[in-house]
Amino acid sequence: MSRPFSFALIFYLFFLHHHLLAASQFEGFDAEDDDVSDDSSHLHHSLPPPLITQSHSSLPDLELEPEPTESDSDLIPESDPEPQSTPFEYWDEDEFEGLPVEIETLESPLITENADSKTLDLNTSSEAQDTTDPMIKKTTKSYAVEIGCVCFLLALSINYFVGKRENESLALAWAAKFASKDTIFQKNFSLLGVGEGEDSPLLLKEALNVFKYYASGRRYCHGLLATIELKSRHDLTSRLFNLVVPCKDEITFEVYMNEETMDHVVFAMARKKAAKTMQKELRDLQKFAGIVSPPAGRKWVSEEFAVISESKEVAADMVTDVVLDQVFGDKAADKYGKNFMSMHISDQHPGKHKKMLLFRFSLPDAKHMDDIVRLVALIPYYIDLVGRYRLSSQARNKTESGRQKAAEEAYKELHNARQEALQKKKAEKKKMMEEAEAKLSAEVIRKKEAKERARQVKKAMPKMKMSRSH
Repeated sequence: MSRPFSFALIFYLFFLHHHLLAASQFEGFDAEDDDVSDDSSHLHHSLPPPLITQSHSSLPDLELEPEPTESDSDLIPESDPEPQSTPFEYWDEDEFEGLPVEIETLESPLITENADSKTLDLNTSSEAQDTTDPMIKKTTKSYAVEIGCVCFLLALSINYFVGKRENESLALAWAAKFASKDTIFQKNFSLLGVGEGEDSPLLLKEALNVFKYYASGRRYCHGLLATIELKSRHDLTSRLFNLVVPCKDEITFEVYMNEETMDHVVFAMARKKAAKTMQKELRDLQKFAGIVSPPAGRKWVSEEFAVISESKEVAADMVTDVVLDQVFGDKAADKYGKNFMSMHISDQHPGKHKKMLLFRFSLPDAKHMDDIVRLVALIPYYIDLVGRYRLSSQARNKTESGRQKAAEEAYKELHNARQEALQKKKAEKKKMMEEAEAKLSAEVIRKKEAKERARQVKKAMPKMKMSRSH
């Protein structure tokens, strides 16, 4: 009996010891759990919460953990002032095996991950849209200069061909009206055009806006050269400039008179403003002619025109009643003289041909070429008038003395110009010699000076002649 009793007592003591040992191991477990929860809550509040955007997820809304009350905070021991490490540093999964895992620790990353994925999708789509629009704007801006250049080149090309065609049409319209068969030039000249054959072209195109016409075979003159100077319609910049500063299409007639047929005549007529400019700029008008006042008791040109002549006799003989009635009179000037610019008749014209008749008219458009018919008719009229004209003896003596004086002045001017050219040439030569001497060394200069002195001494010595005695 004593033996089984002793075994039971030993087993009871062993069981009691083991129970006490287990109780001592789990003593204070609740307090440590509170510390862990407090530390985790403290960590949860200290760290910034993740950004969670609203998403229409099918997961149920999670309940937030209850915030610790004041009674719970009293049970939590005060933490050390030093920063504590996270509870994951002393967490041992083997020691607390089988404990229930909180749902928040499992589901909150899922919700965050889901929200972050949707936020990322929204941001990605918005960024893609933002990046697409700037690319379109950037592409449009990058090609803006090229588009502008292409448009400008197209405008230049279109204006070039259109302007070229307009100028050619205007020149051909003038030639068809005045230079073709049964026209005024065909009736007054025997040879028309720039060639010798019948099929030769009437107009010579020197530029896109310059055309020339030649006619010859008439008494009192060598020939006639007409130069048509049109607007630069083919040039876009010139066309735009003409919109701001208007200019006119012009035609100039140069008639080369025979030397033996034309007498001493210096005469010009133009609009008043242009007449003053002509007298200041043209040498023959400046030397021989002056503005003539209207004579009393005789019809004269319209008030908008001014006459420049060497004498009143020449002016009265050149302004006949025919031209007054046809173009330059008060009644005809408004209708037929609106395209008249100037007329210049001179036997002292500067250039190769001294005796010339110059006429300048403005060209109307192709549909109104009839407006200058009377102006063009003045050309053959004045060729015959000047070819047959003879001065009186008194006027001739005056004109001859004036031309002799002008010739002397011209000779003096030419002589002075030659002297000035020689002086300038000598000064340049002397300057070149001085520059060359400046580059020489001192020894060369000394030898040159000695040679010059010897030459001067030899020149100053008297010349002696030696004769042989017989």
